[in-house]
Amino acid sequence: MSETTYHIKIKKEYASAILEDLQQVEAIEIVEDIPEWQQQEALKRLSSMKLDISSTITEEAFFESLSN
Repeated sequence: MSETTYHIKIKKEYASAILEDLQQVEAIEIVEDIPEWQQQEALKRLSSMKLDISSTITEEAFFESLSN
């Protein structure tokens, strides 16, 4: 089975308990930190976007392109 990483927001306390149970039986691994390389890449891209604002699109345009 391939490994897939999901980023989730836990909204209910019972869900947190379920995740902890899954972690104890080694069914999941809870990854709390974003890797350093990923943080650096995000900062580099953000800096590039700020330097050339014409290379960015609005949030609305982004989500519209996803739905198409």
